[in-house]
Amino acid sequence: MSFFDTTPTGRLLNCFTGDLDILDQLLPVVAEEFLLLALMVVAILLTVAVVSPYILLIGVILVTVCLIYYLKFKKVTNLFKRLENYSRSPLFSHILTTVQGLSSIHVYGKIEDFISEFKRLSDMQNNYLLMFLSSSRWLSLRLEIMTNLLGFAVALFVVFGISSASYSYKSMAISLILQLASNFQASARIGSETEAYFTAVERIRQYMKMCVPESPLHIEGTSCPPGWPQHGEITFQDYCMKYRDNTPIILNGINLTIHGHEVVGIVGRTGSGKSSLGVALFRLVEPAAGRILIDGVDICSISLVELRSKFSVVPQDPVLLSGTIRFNLDPFDHYTDEQIWDVLERTFLSTTISKLPQGLQAEVVESGRNFSVGERQLLCIARALLRNSKIILIDEATASIDLETDTLIQHTIRKAFQGCTVLVIAHRVTTVLNCDRILVMSNGKVVEFDRPEVLKQKPESVFAALLATAHSSLS
Repeated sequence: MSFFDTTPTGRLLNCFTGDLDILDQLLPVVAEEFLLLALMVVAILLTVAVVSPYILLIGVILVTVCLIYYLKFKKVTNLFKRLENYSRSPLFSHILTTVQGLSSIHVYGKIEDFISEFKRLSDMQNNYLLMFLSSSRWLSLRLEIMTNLLGFAVALFVVFGISSASYSYKSMAISLILQLASNFQASARIGSETEAYFTAVERIRQYMKMCVPESPLHIEGTSCPPGWPQHGEITFQDYCMKYRDNTPIILNGINLTIHGHEVVGIVGRTGSGKSSLGVALFRLVEPAAGRILIDGVDICSISLVELRSKFSVVPQDPVLLSGTIRFNLDPFDHYTDEQIWDVLERTFLSTTISKLPQGLQAEVVESGRNFSVGERQLLCIARALLRNSKIILIDEATASIDLETDTLIQHTIRKAFQGCTVLVIAHRVTTVLNCDRILVMSNGKVVEFDRPEVLKQKPESVFAALLATAHSSLS
């Protein structure tokens, strides 16, 4: 995940569109064309050499001069092609951010600024492309002059009768040497372009080295106990975590035990480490120290597939994939339509979905944009309900929902997730007052962990201060 966190979106688009397109479409074609032209040039030189062996000597001299030109040109063309590839990344990034923030651009009247920035980035990318094409023409002109000199030498050999070959063979040699001018400069130019296109391979190899894979999805010889987890008890033992090697510690020495079938509300100010607990639980980041036990099993000792298949998550940003509503709720076809309608009823979406002409087969557009943010969040909650996992992580699931629906959802969570261990990362502090216990985080450490009524009775507690701030903002 660190690779995607640190790599700009425009650079990723450039890699998966521009570089891969060059690698799959352009590079094989130009490489094949270069080989054909190079073989044709060699065949023409050998055929014409029958007129006089001295032609080969002249050809070697001309090829040496052309090679000197090519070595000078090679550095320039690779540089221009590399700059042209790199200049596409900010252009793609700008287009993507413009499309995503189109409404905000119109509201703040920044249309001309974004158009000007688009023109500037387009000009920069086109300038590098123009320099690459101009440098190719520069080489082609000089190579054509060299090959024309070779053709002039062959013509002199034929006119002055130095060779004893027949006149028909001499005329064929003249015809072939006239073709050599265009073929030789084309083979050199396309050969340089082929080498320049290999910069795309170079960039992809860099990404392959930068992207460190996570732990194996499957570990041979290890398996979790049958029916695990049975109770859903989560224990953090001196747990420390940081997102990357060069970043500070995010979770520092976490020691706590969440009992099975318990609903725990996790609160704290922005940057306190609330969402990082979920990242640690799903092993999106490996621990820097310590460990996490679930029903006595170290989560680092089992495969990622077995671990993540036992959890359900309702993310902070609702994620819907292109497809049908049924596919988004049950992508592997493990459940019946009756079970899906049941969870839609419990999340108050059955009326909305039933009004659609195709029902569960209604299409979901890219990123679920044909649904409101609240409806997308409710669909994510329905997906978690359908999986019926023992451990549920709800990461600020009601942040985009109005207060009335929020109350209904909190009631649904309490009722539907009975018998499960539920971790509720709260955006509104008042929404976790009905939880069994409250975990208060600050600067990556556990500040308080107790029942809400106990924490409210302590005026000096951090939770009481957060609750007072929430009540004052509501009033």
